[in-house]
Amino acid sequence: MENNKYEQITTKAKNVVVLVGASSGIGYEIALRLLTKNYRVFNISRTHCLLDGVENYIADISNRETFNAAIDAILENVANIDILIYAAAFSMASSVEYAKEKDYQYLMQVNYFGAVQIVQKVLPKMKQYGGKILFISCSNAILPIAFDSFYSSSKAALNMLAKGLSVELSPYAIEVCCVLPTSTATNFTYKRKMYAEEETKDYTTNIKKATTVLANMEQNGLSASDVAKKVIDALAQKHLPTFLHCGIKSKLFAVADRVLPIKAMHYINKRIYKQ
Repeated sequence: MENNKYEQITTKAKNVVVLVGASSGIGYEIALRLLTKNYRVFNISRTHCLLDGVENYIADISNRETFNAAIDAILENVANIDILIYAAAFSMASSVEYAKEKDYQYLMQVNYFGAVQIVQKVLPKMKQYGGKILFISCSNAILPIAFDSFYSSSKAALNMLAKGLSVELSPYAIEVCCVLPTSTATNFTYKRKMYAEEETKDYTTNIKKATTVLANMEQNGLSASDVAKKVIDALAQKHLPTFLHCGIKSKLFAVADRVLPIKAMHYINKRIYKQ
C-alpha cells in the first residue's frame, strides 16, 4: 500500500475528507476543489489521484480485504473524519437476460456495497464529532438507463440508503446527501463494459442504439467541474440537502417521477434511448 504525504498541506488543513474514487472524473474535480479550500484529502482508488496534496491509499473496492485495509490505515492516521464522499462507479451495457453474474455482482459491490462497507467502518469515529456523508448517485436512479439497469438500480439503492441513514444518524449530527448529476462528460463513458454481439444476441441492435445515445448525452452534458462546484457549494452551507440535483434534467426527472404515471415515464425513457 502506498501513502503519499505532504506535510505542508497536512499541517495547515482544517478538515479531513475521505474520498473514494478521486483518481478521475467527478471525484478528481471534487478533490481539486477541496484542496483549494485547505481540506486534508485522503483518496481510496485502484490508481493514484495525481493531485499534489492528496494522500493516496491504493485498493480495489471489489476486494473487501484490501478496501478494509485502506480504510483502517486512514482511520489510524486521523483523529476524526469530517466528510466522507463515495464517488466510485462501474457501468455495463447489457440486457438483464444475458448479463453475467460476475459482472453485476462486481457492479453492485463497487457502486453500492462498497459505500455501505466504508460507512460502517467510519461511523464509530464520525459519531463522536458529527460530519457529512455524500454519495455520488445520478439522475438515472430516477429515470433508468436503457440496457444499463444494474447501474441505475445500484444508484437508486444509494438514494434509499441516504434516506435511511439520514434518519438513523440525525441524533449524531451526521448529515447524508445523494448527489444526482445528469449526464456528465468524463472518461467514464469510455470505461463502460460493453458486451460483444454474440453475448447480447437478439438485443444487439437496441443496445447499440441506447449506448450511442447515452454516450452522446454524457459527452455533451455537464462537466465534472460543474458537478464538483455544486458539491463544494453544498458543503459550505449550514445543512446538506438529502438530494442535490445537478443540471436541469435531474430536477425535471425528479418532478416527472412525482407527477407522471409510470406508463408516461416508460414512454419518455423509450423515446430518449430510441427504443
